[in-house]
Amino acid sequence: MPMQKLKPAENPDAYVASLSAWRRDYVEALRAAVLAAGVLDERIKWGHLVYFSNGPVLLIRAEEERVLFGFWRGQRLRGIEPRLKPGGKYEMATLVLVEGTPLERSTVVELVDAAVALNASLGDPTQIAS
Repeated sequence: MPMQKLKPAENPDAYVASLSAWRRDYVEALRAAVLAAGVLDERIKWGHLVYFSNGPVLLIRAEEERVLFGFWRGQRLRGIEPRLKPGGKYEMATLVLVEGTPLERSTVVELVDAAVALNASLGDPTQIAS
């Protein structure tokens, strides 16, 4: 049976509303901390939450068994959060959250502040030749 392609949420509120149980709790907490941390443009892109400030900064993506909290320049943020796993294009690194994974709001705010500052000083991560 082919995998059914889900229609992406129309906006960030609809994205969160489509989630349930612990994944919704995690996404709501991450989203609140991210939005409180700085002036970011929140959009649905690639089917999940993406936050922009001088280019893409971070993403929040809920999957069946996990929530991903990823940063375009996350490899530079591993001093703040060593659980960030490098992977993908650019300097991506992602924190994989499963039910019960601890993550302090202060850590989220520190990561967001640092990621926004990197984009402010280095420019849009997607426009830089590798």
